Amino acid sequence: MTRPGDGPERAGAGDQAATTAAFSALLEDSAEDLYESAPCGYLSTLMDGTIAKINTTLLDWLGLERAEVVGRMRFADLLTVGGKLYHETHFAPLLQMQGELHGIALEMRTAARGRLPVLVSSVLKRGTGGKPLLIRSTVFDASDRRAYEAELLRRRQDAERARAEAEQAQAEAERARAEAERARAQAERAGAEAERARAQAEAALRQAEADRQRLAEALTVLQKSLVPSSLPAVPGLEAAAYYHTASPDRLGGDFYDLFPLDDGRWAFFLGDVCGKGPQAASLTSLTRYTLRAAALHDPEPAMALTTLNAVLHEHYAAAGDPRYCTAVFGVVEPADDDGRVGVRIASGGHPPALVLRADGSTEYLPTPGGLLIGILPDAPFTTARTTLAPGETILLYTDGLTEARTGPTRESLFGDDALLAFAADHAPAPPDETISALTALLKSFGDGLDDDTALLALGVPATDSPIRPTTNPRR
Repeated sequence: MTRPGDGPERAGAGDQAATTAAFSALLEDSAEDLYESAPCGYLSTLMDGTIAKINTTLLDWLGLERAEVVGRMRFADLLTVGGKLYHETHFAPLLQMQGELHGIALEMRTAARGRLPVLVSSVLKRGTGGKPLLIRSTVFDASDRRAYEAELLRRRQDAERARAEAEQAQAEAERARAEAERARAQAERAGAEAERARAQAEAALRQAEADRQRLAEALTVLQKSLVPSSLPAVPGLEAAAYYHTASPDRLGGDFYDLFPLDDGRWAFFLGDVCGKGPQAASLTSLTRYTLRAAALHDPEPAMALTTLNAVLHEHYAAAGDPRYCTAVFGVVEPADDDGRVGVRIASGGHPPALVLRADGSTEYLPTPGGLLIGILPDAPFTTARTTLAPGETILLYTDGLTEARTGPTRESLFGDDALLAFAADHAPAPPDETISALTALLKSFGDGLDDDTALLALGVPATDSPIRPTTNPRR
Protein backbone atom coordinates (compact mmCIF):
# COMPACT_ATOMS: atom_id res chain seq x y z
CA MET A 1 0.00 0.00 0.00
CA THR A 2 1.42 3.40 -1.01
CA ARG A 3 0.89 6.34 1.33
CA PRO A 4 1.06 10.04 0.40
CA GLY A 5 4.52 11.37 0.85
CA ASP A 6 6.23 7.96 0.80
CA GLY A 7 7.88 8.53 -2.58
CA PRO A 8 7.73 10.33 -5.88
CA GLU A 9 4.75 8.26 -7.01
CA ARG A 10 1.40 8.73 -5.27
CA ALA A 11 -1.50 6.29 -5.24
CA GLY A 12 -4.40 7.30 -7.46
CA ALA A 13 -7.87 8.00 -6.17
CA GLY A 14 -9.04 4.53 -7.26
CA ASP A 15 -6.30 2.77 -5.28
CA GLN A 16 -7.10 4.85 -2.20
CA ALA A 17 -10.76 3.98 -2.44
CA ALA A 18 -9.98 0.27 -2.76
CA THR A 19 -7.67 0.44 0.25
CA THR A 20 -10.30 2.25 2.32
CA ALA A 21 -12.92 -0.36 1.37
CA ALA A 22 -10.58 -3.19 2.41
CA PHE A 23 -9.95 -1.60 5.80
CA SER A 24 -13.67 -1.07 6.28
CA ALA A 25 -14.37 -4.73 5.54
CA LEU A 26 -11.77 -5.80 8.12
CA LEU A 27 -13.16 -3.45 10.76
CA GLU A 28 -16.63 -4.90 10.28
CA ASP A 29 -15.41 -8.33 11.53
CA SER A 30 -16.75 -8.90 15.04
CA ALA A 31 -14.71 -10.42 17.82
CA GLU A 32 -17.12 -13.37 17.83
CA ASP A 33 -16.51 -13.97 14.10
CA LEU A 34 -12.76 -13.86 14.65
CA TYR A 35 -13.10 -16.38 17.54
CA GLU A 36 -15.38 -18.79 15.71
CA SER A 37 -13.50 -18.73 12.37
CA ALA A 38 -9.96 -18.59 13.72
CA PRO A 39 -7.37 -20.79 11.94
CA CYS A 40 -6.93 -22.68 15.21
CA GLY A 41 -9.22 -24.26 17.77
CA TYR A 42 -10.30 -22.46 20.95
CA LEU A 43 -12.12 -23.84 23.93
CA SER A 44 -12.73 -22.87 27.53
CA THR A 45 -13.43 -25.39 30.27
CA LEU A 46 -14.41 -25.35 33.90
CA MET A 47 -11.86 -26.58 36.42
CA ASP A 48 -13.35 -30.09 36.28
CA GLY A 49 -12.79 -30.17 32.51
CA THR A 50 -16.43 -29.50 31.45
CA ILE A 51 -16.40 -27.65 28.11
CA ALA A 52 -18.06 -24.24 28.49
CA LYS A 53 -17.15 -22.73 25.12
CA ILE A 54 -15.68 -24.04 21.86
CA ASN A 55 -15.21 -22.40 18.49
CA THR A 56 -16.53 -23.55 15.10
CA THR A 57 -13.04 -24.34 13.78
CA LEU A 58 -12.41 -27.06 16.38
CA LEU A 59 -15.95 -28.45 16.04
CA ASP A 60 -15.44 -28.78 12.26
CA TRP A 61 -12.09 -30.55 12.76
CA LEU A 62 -13.69 -33.08 15.10
CA GLY A 63 -16.96 -33.43 13.17
CA LEU A 64 -19.03 -32.57 16.26
CA GLU A 65 -22.03 -30.36 16.94
CA ARG A 66 -21.91 -27.61 19.54
CA ALA A 67 -25.02 -28.91 21.33
CA GLU A 68 -23.46 -32.29 22.01
CA VAL A 69 -20.21 -30.78 23.33
CA VAL A 70 -20.89 -27.63 25.40
CA GLY A 71 -21.89 -28.55 28.95
CA ARG A 72 -22.04 -32.25 28.08
CA MET A 73 -18.44 -33.28 27.45
CA ARG A 74 -15.14 -32.75 29.18
CA PHE A 75 -11.89 -31.91 27.50
CA ALA A 76 -10.56 -35.42 28.20
CA ASP A 77 -13.57 -36.88 26.33
CA LEU A 78 -12.18 -35.39 23.11
CA LEU A 79 -8.87 -37.31 23.50
CA THR A 80 -7.80 -40.82 22.55
CA VAL A 81 -7.21 -43.43 25.27
CA GLY A 82 -3.50 -42.64 25.40
CA GLY A 83 -4.27 -38.91 25.40
CA LYS A 84 -6.66 -39.31 28.33
CA LEU A 85 -4.03 -41.18 30.33
CA TYR A 86 -1.39 -38.53 29.61
CA HIS A 87 -3.89 -35.77 30.43
CA GLU A 88 -4.79 -37.29 33.79
CA THR A 89 -1.27 -38.22 34.88
CA HIS A 90 0.86 -35.43 33.38
CA PHE A 91 -1.00 -32.59 31.66
CA ALA A 92 -3.59 -31.75 34.32
CA PRO A 93 -1.23 -31.99 37.35
CA LEU A 94 1.47 -29.88 35.66
CA LEU A 95 -1.11 -27.27 34.62
CA GLN A 96 -2.30 -27.02 38.23
CA MET A 97 1.30 -26.61 39.40
CA GLN A 98 2.56 -24.17 36.73
CA GLY A 99 -0.61 -22.30 35.73
CA GLU A 100 0.12 -22.70 32.02
CA LEU A 101 1.44 -25.24 29.50
CA HIS A 102 2.48 -24.66 25.90
CA GLY A 103 2.81 -26.86 22.82
CA ILE A 104 1.82 -30.21 24.39
CA ALA A 105 1.41 -32.93 21.72
CA LEU A 106 -1.85 -34.90 22.07
CA GLU A 107 -4.25 -36.83 19.84
CA MET A 108 -7.98 -36.07 19.56
CA ARG A 109 -10.76 -38.42 18.46
CA THR A 110 -12.92 -37.32 15.54
CA ALA A 111 -16.55 -38.27 15.02
CA ALA A 112 -15.41 -40.57 12.18
CA ARG A 113 -13.30 -42.53 14.72
CA GLY A 114 -10.12 -41.03 13.32
CA ARG A 115 -7.17 -39.48 15.14
CA LEU A 116 -6.19 -35.83 14.86
CA PRO A 117 -2.67 -34.95 16.07
CA VAL A 118 -2.72 -31.55 17.78
CA LEU A 119 -0.58 -29.18 19.83
CA VAL A 120 -2.39 -27.85 22.91
CA SER A 121 -1.55 -24.77 24.96
CA SER A 122 -3.55 -24.07 28.13
CA VAL A 123 -3.59 -21.34 30.75
CA LEU A 124 -5.49 -20.99 34.02
CA LYS A 125 -7.70 -17.94 34.38
CA ARG A 126 -7.75 -16.82 38.01
CA GLY A 127 -10.13 -14.56 39.92
CA THR A 128 -9.18 -11.51 41.96
CA GLY A 129 -8.29 -13.71 44.92
CA GLY A 130 -6.03 -15.93 42.81
CA LYS A 131 -8.52 -18.81 42.80
CA PRO A 132 -8.58 -20.73 39.47
CA LEU A 133 -11.84 -20.08 37.62
CA LEU A 134 -11.49 -21.78 34.23
CA ILE A 135 -9.01 -23.14 31.73
CA ARG A 136 -8.49 -21.57 28.31
CA SER A 137 -6.91 -23.75 25.65
CA THR A 138 -5.67 -23.22 22.11
CA VAL A 139 -5.53 -26.21 19.74
CA PHE A 140 -3.39 -26.32 16.59
CA ASP A 141 -3.70 -28.98 13.87
CA ALA A 142 -0.31 -30.78 13.89
CA SER A 143 -0.98 -33.09 10.92
CA ASP A 144 1.25 -31.13 8.54
CA ARG A 145 3.90 -30.77 11.25
CA ARG A 146 3.99 -34.55 11.75
CA ALA A 147 4.49 -35.05 8.02
CA TYR A 148 7.13 -32.29 7.94
CA GLU A 149 9.03 -33.84 10.86
CA ALA A 150 8.96 -37.24 9.15
CA GLU A 151 10.38 -35.69 5.99
CA LEU A 152 13.09 -33.90 7.98
CA LEU A 153 14.01 -37.17 9.66
CA ARG A 154 14.26 -38.93 6.30
CA ARG A 155 16.46 -36.19 4.86
CA ARG A 156 18.64 -36.25 7.95
CA GLN A 157 19.09 -40.00 7.61
CA ASP A 158 19.98 -39.58 3.93
CA ALA A 159 22.53 -36.91 4.82
CA GLU A 160 24.07 -39.06 7.56
CA ARG A 161 24.25 -41.97 5.15
CA ALA A 162 26.02 -39.82 2.56
CA ARG A 163 28.41 -38.49 5.19
CA ALA A 164 29.19 -42.03 6.36
CA GLU A 165 29.93 -43.07 2.77
CA ALA A 166 32.19 -40.05 2.32
CA GLU A 167 33.99 -40.78 5.57
CA GLN A 168 34.42 -44.41 4.53
CA ALA A 169 35.86 -43.33 1.19
CA GLN A 170 38.20 -40.91 2.95
CA ALA A 171 39.27 -43.62 5.38
CA GLU A 172 40.00 -45.98 2.49
CA ALA A 173 42.05 -43.27 0.80
CA GLU A 174 43.98 -42.69 4.01
CA ARG A 175 44.64 -46.39 4.35
CA ALA A 176 45.88 -46.57 0.75
CA ARG A 177 48.22 -43.63 1.33
CA ALA A 178 49.56 -45.17 4.53
CA GLU A 179 50.16 -48.47 2.77
CA ALA A 180 52.06 -46.68 0.01
CA GLU A 181 54.21 -44.88 2.53
CA ARG A 182 54.94 -48.07 4.40
CA ALA A 183 55.82 -49.79 1.11
CA ARG A 184 58.54 -47.21 0.48
CA ALA A 185 60.08 -47.84 3.85
CA GLN A 186 62.53 -50.61 4.59
CA ALA A 187 60.70 -53.97 4.56
CA GLU A 188 62.29 -55.39 7.70
CA ARG A 189 61.67 -52.26 9.76
CA ALA A 190 58.09 -52.00 8.53
CA GLY A 191 57.49 -55.65 9.44
CA ALA A 192 58.82 -55.16 12.96
CA GLU A 193 56.77 -52.02 13.54
CA ALA A 194 53.65 -53.73 12.21
CA GLU A 195 54.20 -56.66 14.53
CA ARG A 196 54.61 -54.39 17.54
CA ALA A 197 51.52 -52.43 16.61
CA ARG A 198 49.51 -55.62 16.16
CA ALA A 199 50.63 -56.91 19.57
CA GLN A 200 49.76 -53.64 21.25
CA ALA A 201 46.35 -53.52 19.56
CA GLU A 202 45.56 -57.06 20.60
CA ALA A 203 46.57 -56.32 24.18
CA ALA A 204 44.43 -53.17 24.24
CA LEU A 205 41.51 -55.08 22.74
CA ARG A 206 41.84 -57.84 25.32
CA GLN A 207 41.97 -55.27 28.12
CA ALA A 208 38.94 -53.39 26.75
CA GLU A 209 36.97 -56.62 26.41
CA ALA A 210 37.90 -57.65 29.95
CA ASP A 211 36.84 -54.24 31.29
CA ARG A 212 33.56 -54.42 29.37
CA GLN A 213 32.88 -57.92 30.66
CA ARG A 214 33.54 -56.89 34.26
CA LEU A 215 31.24 -53.89 33.88
CA ALA A 216 28.51 -56.02 32.31
CA GLU A 217 28.77 -58.59 35.11
CA ALA A 218 28.58 -55.89 37.78
CA LEU A 219 25.55 -54.28 36.14
CA THR A 220 23.86 -57.67 35.79
CA VAL A 221 24.35 -58.45 39.48
CA LEU A 222 23.07 -55.04 40.50
CA GLN A 223 20.08 -55.26 38.13
CA LYS A 224 19.17 -58.70 39.53
CA SER A 225 19.16 -57.26 43.03
CA LEU A 226 16.35 -54.89 42.04
CA VAL A 227 13.89 -57.63 41.05
CA PRO A 228 13.32 -61.13 42.48
CA SER A 229 15.34 -63.87 40.81
CA SER A 230 12.22 -66.05 40.81
CA LEU A 231 8.63 -65.78 41.92
CA PRO A 232 7.47 -67.66 45.03
CA ALA A 233 4.89 -70.44 44.85
CA VAL A 234 1.54 -68.98 45.91
CA PRO A 235 -1.13 -71.44 47.10
CA GLY A 236 -4.12 -71.38 44.76
CA LEU A 237 -2.45 -68.91 42.40
CA GLU A 238 -0.19 -69.00 39.34
CA ALA A 239 2.39 -66.29 38.69
CA ALA A 240 4.77 -65.43 35.85
CA ALA A 241 7.07 -62.50 35.11
CA TYR A 242 9.44 -61.20 32.46
CA TYR A 243 12.00 -58.38 32.46
CA HIS A 244 13.46 -56.91 29.27
CA THR A 245 16.62 -54.80 29.65
CA ALA A 246 16.91 -52.25 26.85
CA SER A 247 20.68 -51.83 27.25
CA PRO A 248 23.14 -54.17 28.99
CA ASP A 249 25.38 -51.16 29.71
CA ARG A 250 22.80 -49.12 31.66
CA LEU A 251 20.77 -49.92 34.75
CA GLY A 252 17.03 -49.85 34.22
CA GLY A 253 14.35 -48.42 36.45
CA ASP A 254 11.52 -50.98 36.14
CA PHE A 255 10.72 -53.18 39.14
CA TYR A 256 8.22 -55.72 40.48
CA ASP A 257 7.76 -58.03 43.46
CA LEU A 258 5.44 -60.67 44.95
CA PHE A 259 5.59 -61.52 48.66
CA PRO A 260 3.39 -62.97 51.42
CA LEU A 261 1.43 -61.05 54.07
CA ASP A 262 -0.47 -62.44 57.03
CA ASP A 263 -3.66 -64.58 56.96
CA GLY A 264 -2.89 -66.13 53.57
CA ARG A 265 -2.82 -62.80 51.72
CA TRP A 266 -0.14 -61.89 49.15
CA ALA A 267 1.05 -58.46 48.08
CA PHE A 268 2.39 -57.57 44.67
CA PHE A 269 3.62 -54.41 42.94
CA LEU A 270 5.14 -53.27 39.65
CA GLY A 271 6.41 -49.88 38.58
CA ASP A 272 8.88 -47.65 36.78
CA VAL A 273 11.14 -44.91 38.15
CA CYS A 274 12.32 -41.84 36.26
CA GLY A 275 15.76 -41.87 34.69
CA LYS A 276 18.44 -44.50 34.09
CA GLY A 277 21.71 -45.52 35.64
CA PRO A 278 22.88 -45.57 39.28
CA GLN A 279 20.49 -42.81 40.41
CA ALA A 280 17.53 -44.75 38.98
CA ALA A 281 18.79 -47.91 40.70
CA SER A 282 18.98 -46.07 44.03
CA LEU A 283 15.42 -44.77 43.57
CA THR A 284 14.23 -48.26 42.60
CA SER A 285 15.80 -49.82 45.68
CA LEU A 286 14.25 -47.21 47.98
CA THR A 287 10.85 -47.71 46.31
CA ARG A 288 10.90 -51.52 46.61
CA TYR A 289 11.91 -51.62 50.25
CA THR A 290 9.51 -48.82 51.19
CA LEU A 291 6.58 -50.66 49.59
CA ARG A 292 7.52 -53.91 51.35
CA ALA A 293 7.78 -52.16 54.70
CA ALA A 294 4.55 -50.22 54.13
CA ALA A 295 2.69 -53.43 53.22
CA LEU A 296 3.73 -55.12 56.45
CA HIS A 297 2.51 -52.10 58.42
CA ASP A 298 -0.76 -51.50 56.50
CA PRO A 299 -1.39 -53.56 53.34
CA GLU A 300 -4.23 -51.35 52.10
CA PRO A 301 -3.00 -50.51 48.51
CA ALA A 302 -3.93 -46.82 48.61
CA MET A 303 -2.21 -46.44 52.00
CA ALA A 304 0.96 -48.20 50.77
CA LEU A 305 1.23 -45.77 47.84
CA THR A 306 0.53 -42.83 50.16
CA THR A 307 3.45 -43.93 52.37
CA LEU A 308 5.71 -44.29 49.33
CA ASN A 309 4.70 -40.83 48.08
CA ALA A 310 5.58 -39.27 51.45
CA VAL A 311 8.97 -41.04 51.57
CA LEU A 312 9.99 -40.10 48.02
CA HIS A 313 8.83 -36.50 48.35
CA GLU A 314 10.69 -36.02 51.62
CA HIS A 315 13.82 -37.81 50.37
CA TYR A 316 14.09 -36.09 46.99
CA ALA A 317 11.72 -33.17 46.36
CA ALA A 318 12.20 -31.60 49.77
CA ALA A 319 15.97 -31.80 49.21
CA GLY A 320 15.73 -29.93 45.91
CA ASP A 321 16.19 -32.98 43.68
CA PRO A 322 12.63 -34.03 42.73
CA ARG A 323 12.32 -37.61 41.51
CA TYR A 324 9.24 -39.69 40.96
CA CYS A 325 7.96 -43.08 39.91
CA THR A 326 4.80 -44.78 38.74
CA ALA A 327 3.59 -47.93 40.47
CA VAL A 328 0.72 -50.37 40.85
CA PHE A 329 0.28 -52.01 44.27
CA GLY A 330 -2.19 -54.78 45.02
CA VAL A 331 -3.22 -57.41 47.54
CA VAL A 332 -4.59 -60.87 46.70
CA GLU A 333 -7.09 -62.32 49.17
CA PRO A 334 -7.40 -66.08 49.90
CA ALA A 335 -9.73 -67.97 47.56
CA ASP A 336 -13.36 -68.55 48.57
CA ASP A 337 -15.21 -71.87 48.36
CA ASP A 338 -15.78 -71.37 44.62
CA GLY A 339 -12.09 -70.79 43.98
CA ARG A 340 -12.62 -67.06 43.32
CA VAL A 341 -9.87 -64.69 44.46
CA GLY A 342 -10.42 -61.07 45.48
CA VAL A 343 -7.89 -58.47 44.35
CA ARG A 344 -7.54 -54.94 45.75
CA ILE A 345 -5.31 -52.62 43.72
CA ALA A 346 -4.25 -48.96 43.55
CA SER A 347 -2.22 -47.04 40.97
CA GLY A 348 0.03 -44.02 41.09
CA GLY A 349 0.32 -42.60 37.56
CA HIS A 350 0.82 -46.09 36.09
CA PRO A 351 -0.87 -47.77 33.08
CA PRO A 352 -3.99 -49.67 34.22
CA ALA A 353 -3.91 -53.40 34.90
CA LEU A 354 -5.36 -55.66 32.18
CA VAL A 355 -7.69 -58.53 33.11
CA LEU A 356 -8.15 -61.62 30.88
CA ARG A 357 -11.48 -63.18 31.78
CA ALA A 358 -12.36 -66.87 31.55
CA ASP A 359 -15.07 -66.15 28.96
CA GLY A 360 -12.46 -64.74 26.55
CA SER A 361 -13.19 -61.06 27.21
CA THR A 362 -10.55 -58.55 28.29
CA GLU A 363 -10.77 -55.23 30.13
CA TYR A 364 -8.63 -52.55 31.68
CA LEU A 365 -9.17 -52.24 35.44
CA PRO A 366 -9.87 -48.56 36.20
CA THR A 367 -7.76 -47.14 39.03
CA PRO A 368 -8.81 -43.47 39.17
CA GLY A 369 -7.18 -40.66 41.07
CA GLY A 370 -3.58 -41.83 40.92
CA LEU A 371 -0.90 -39.16 40.38
CA LEU A 372 2.84 -39.55 39.82
CA ILE A 373 4.38 -40.71 43.08
CA GLY A 374 6.80 -38.29 44.77
CA ILE A 375 5.84 -35.07 42.93
CA LEU A 376 3.39 -33.58 45.41
CA PRO A 377 3.52 -33.77 49.22
CA ASP A 378 -0.08 -35.00 49.33
CA ALA A 379 -1.32 -37.16 46.48
CA PRO A 380 -4.73 -38.94 46.57
CA PHE A 381 -4.86 -42.64 45.72
CA THR A 382 -7.93 -44.86 45.35
CA THR A 383 -8.18 -48.61 45.90
CA ALA A 384 -10.09 -50.50 43.19
CA ARG A 385 -11.44 -54.01 43.58
CA THR A 386 -12.00 -56.94 41.26
CA THR A 387 -12.43 -60.70 41.47
CA LEU A 388 -10.54 -63.38 39.55
CA ALA A 389 -12.51 -66.54 38.86
CA PRO A 390 -10.79 -69.83 37.94
CA GLY A 391 -9.10 -69.44 34.56
CA GLU A 392 -8.73 -65.64 34.83
CA THR A 393 -5.48 -63.63 34.81
CA ILE A 394 -4.50 -60.07 35.73
CA LEU A 395 -1.54 -58.51 33.88
CA LEU A 396 0.66 -55.64 35.07
CA TYR A 397 3.18 -54.01 32.70
CA THR A 398 5.36 -50.93 32.34
CA ASP A 399 5.02 -48.40 29.53
CA GLY A 400 7.93 -49.87 27.57
CA LEU A 401 5.32 -52.28 26.15
CA THR A 402 2.71 -49.76 24.99
CA GLU A 403 5.30 -47.17 23.92
CA ALA A 404 7.26 -49.58 21.71
CA ARG A 405 7.71 -48.05 18.23
CA THR A 406 6.14 -50.02 15.40
CA GLY A 407 5.71 -49.73 11.66
CA PRO A 408 8.31 -49.55 8.88
CA THR A 409 9.58 -46.14 10.02
CA ARG A 410 9.20 -46.82 13.78
CA GLU A 411 7.05 -43.69 14.16
CA SER A 412 3.87 -45.24 15.61
CA LEU A 413 3.46 -46.44 19.20
CA PHE A 414 2.02 -49.88 19.92
CA GLY A 415 -0.56 -48.28 22.24
CA ASP A 416 -3.27 -49.31 24.69
CA ASP A 417 -5.83 -50.31 22.05
CA ALA A 418 -3.40 -52.70 20.34
CA LEU A 419 -2.50 -54.29 23.69
CA LEU A 420 -6.18 -54.81 24.51
CA ALA A 421 -6.74 -56.43 21.11
CA PHE A 422 -3.65 -58.62 21.52
CA ALA A 423 -4.88 -59.83 24.92
CA ALA A 424 -8.34 -60.53 23.50
CA ASP A 425 -6.76 -62.77 20.83
CA HIS A 426 -5.09 -64.88 23.55
CA ALA A 427 -7.78 -64.87 26.30
CA PRO A 428 -8.41 -66.91 28.28
CA ALA A 429 -4.81 -67.77 29.12
CA PRO A 430 -2.92 -68.64 32.33
CA PRO A 431 -0.08 -66.36 33.46
CA ASP A 432 2.75 -68.39 31.93
CA GLU A 433 1.07 -68.48 28.49
CA THR A 434 0.23 -64.79 28.73
CA ILE A 435 3.83 -63.86 29.54
CA SER A 436 5.17 -66.17 26.80
CA ALA A 437 2.93 -64.54 24.20
CA LEU A 438 3.96 -61.04 25.32
CA THR A 439 7.64 -62.03 25.35
CA ALA A 440 7.35 -63.09 21.71
CA LEU A 441 5.57 -59.80 20.96
CA LEU A 442 8.36 -57.77 22.58
CA LYS A 443 11.00 -59.60 20.54
CA SER A 444 9.02 -58.91 17.35
CA PHE A 445 9.42 -55.14 17.95
CA GLY A 446 13.17 -55.41 17.29
CA ASP A 447 14.92 -52.05 17.66
CA GLY A 448 11.51 -50.42 18.20
CA LEU A 449 11.67 -51.64 21.82
CA ASP A 450 14.10 -49.09 23.25
CA ASP A 451 12.94 -48.95 26.87
CA ASP A 452 13.09 -51.40 29.77
CA THR A 453 9.89 -53.43 30.12
CA ALA A 454 8.61 -55.41 33.11
CA LEU A 455 5.67 -57.85 32.98
CA LEU A 456 3.91 -59.55 35.92
CA ALA A 457 0.87 -61.83 35.55
CA LEU A 458 -1.17 -63.45 38.33
CA GLY A 459 -4.01 -65.88 37.76
CA VAL A 460 -6.32 -68.46 39.28
CA PRO A 461 -5.78 -71.96 37.83
CA ALA A 462 -8.62 -73.16 35.66
CA THR A 463 -8.28 -76.70 37.08
CA ASP A 464 -6.67 -78.36 40.07
CA SER A 465 -3.42 -78.66 38.12
CA PRO A 466 -0.16 -78.27 40.08
CA ILE A 467 0.90 -74.70 40.66
CA ARG A 468 3.61 -73.65 38.22
CA PRO A 469 5.70 -70.78 39.68
CA THR A 470 7.63 -69.06 36.91
CA THR A 471 11.04 -67.49 37.27
CA ASN A 472 11.43 -64.22 35.49
CA PRO A 473 13.41 -64.76 32.27
CA ARG A 474 15.67 -61.97 31.07
CA ARG A 475 16.82 -60.87 27.72
